[in-house]
Amino acid sequence: MRKNIVAGNWKLNNDLSQTAALISDLKEQTKTSNAEVMIAPSFTNLWHAFEATRQDEIEVVAQNMHFAENGAYTGEVNASMLKSIGIQTVILGHSERRAYYNETDASLAKKVDAALANDMRIIFCFGEELADRKAGKEEDVVESQIKNALFHLEGSAFKNIVLAYEPVWAIGTGETASPEQAQDMHKFIRQTLNNTYGSQVAEDMSILYGGSVKPANAKEIFGKPDVDGGLIGGAALKADDFYAIVNAF
Repeated sequence: MRKNIVAGNWKLNNDLSQTAALISDLKEQTKTSNAEVMIAPSFTNLWHAFEATRQDEIEVVAQNMHFAENGAYTGEVNASMLKSIGIQTVILGHSERRAYYNETDASLAKKVDAALANDMRIIFCFGEELADRKAGKEEDVVESQIKNALFHLEGSAFKNIVLAYEPVWAIGTGETASPEQAQDMHKFIRQTLNNTYGSQVAEDMSILYGGSVKPANAKEIFGKPDVDGGLIGGAALKADDFYAIVNAF
């Protein structure tokens, strides 16, 4: 049975003191939702965040990782390093990683394999750009990104994967896919899984929406039958806004 999840991607924000303050604010919020709650601070603050939330129902996750176990990859962090400080989940394939650091479906497939080999859980991101949607190619783009990076896996591997659909044109722009647009794409994603892996994998898969989710629209978006939560950007940096989204469930 799939789970409701709300994950806050903090991106390149918050030094150590700001991270500590935000976590403190988050811990003061009442937790009345049935959703899993995750936060993704910067690499430098992962250990502090993990220690600060050890007794709380907040999972600390990483924003990225390298596929290599070791080697001459200056500035990179691998799965075993993350696991050594208690991190069990990693975000892979975020649109900003694809756009700014030239991550491809092929390189992401290698990261997926490395994470799974280390028994990590993955939040795998994908989504179309505005030109793709205007050309009516959004489903083709999404299907290609999912299949190229994930469909070499056995069906059993998907129990450790969460999918996150993020229309690139709705990230940080203030634009948001309508609840109906989100539902249509999430339904298409689930059908794509069903076509290859069967109904059990498809129905058990949590599929998150990531694209300018705010307290004002979270309830309507999360109310759609194939939307299982959100990957939250800017609104995750304010405790009140983030938990208003969490509590939309």
